[in-house]
Amino acid sequence: MILVTGATGFLGNHVARQLIERGESVRVTVRKSSNMSALEGMKVETAEADLRDKASLERAVKGCNMLFHVAADYRFDVGDPDEMYKSNVEGTRNLLEAAGQAGVSRMVYTSTVGCIGLPDTGALGNEDTPVSLEKMIGQYKRTKFQAELAALELARKGLPIVVVNPTAPVGEHDIKPTPTGEMIVRFLKRKMPAVIDTGLNLIDVRDCAEGHLRAALRGRTGERYILGCKNMTLMDICKALAKVSGLPAPTMHLPYAVAYLAAWFNTKTMLALGKTPTISLEGVKMAKKRMFVDCSKAVKELSLPQTNPEEPLARAVAWFREKKYV
Repeated sequence: MILVTGATGFLGNHVARQLIERGESVRVTVRKSSNMSALEGMKVETAEADLRDKASLERAVKGCNMLFHVAADYRFDVGDPDEMYKSNVEGTRNLLEAAGQAGVSRMVYTSTVGCIGLPDTGALGNEDTPVSLEKMIGQYKRTKFQAELAALELARKGLPIVVVNPTAPVGEHDIKPTPTGEMIVRFLKRKMPAVIDTGLNLIDVRDCAEGHLRAALRGRTGERYILGCKNMTLMDICKALAKVSGLPAPTMHLPYAVAYLAAWFNTKTMLALGKTPTISLEGVKMAKKRMFVDCSKAVKELSLPQTNPEEPLARAVAWFREKKYV
């Protein structure tokens, strides 16, 4: 039995799907508040569990021989940072320790490319680029960085843990959607008249899920692997979206200062009203630096597939249109 957390979300759902396709028995964690639509038609066993409830995690992992911990509290500009810490840091430690006590023989912890250091020289970041908690922008990145440190510490103590750092997965079944998926939806709704000068690394969500499985089989305990494919500027991404969607790409660049002021005002106003910001201040702060990274370690050691991002972008566009997001 293999346990997958986060299977009601985008990336975790694809991890579970690929395991099922390989004939594996899969158990997934769900919460009472979980949107179960992503699991429709999938042959999985469900276990009600919450990352803030250690006893529920112990029950969920019982009888499993492998764990993919993909779940996380993934939000920007949160009003209560303590809740995110409890889920992402304490929850991760509790789950990995419970898995160790249950005799799980292999664990893959899903971190984020946001925990990878970026050289001030503009060179590509990799798994060995120096980085610290002080470099993490926003509570999400800070808690994921602290959770990654906890996972690596447990690996040094003997737990069979491999850490993966996905970049920006794109493709179908992005139900929530993720920030990258939301960007695609905004493009399709013609709500991106201009872009800021930033960039990120895209990967086909199917390749990213495959990278998880290969990390479990081939990854070295206590190592980090960036699961990514192609570094692209935001304008390049929009041009790729224009090609696969038939819609025009934006032609203007928005000055960073203008984007920052708009995000600051929107975030402060929406949080004061108890609502989710529509222009994330943390997101704009992150965008000040291009998140360009070197994925060669995962390609070399895990044989990570490298599908051209245009293909998953086309699938994402078709899926969002089919599901009436636009």
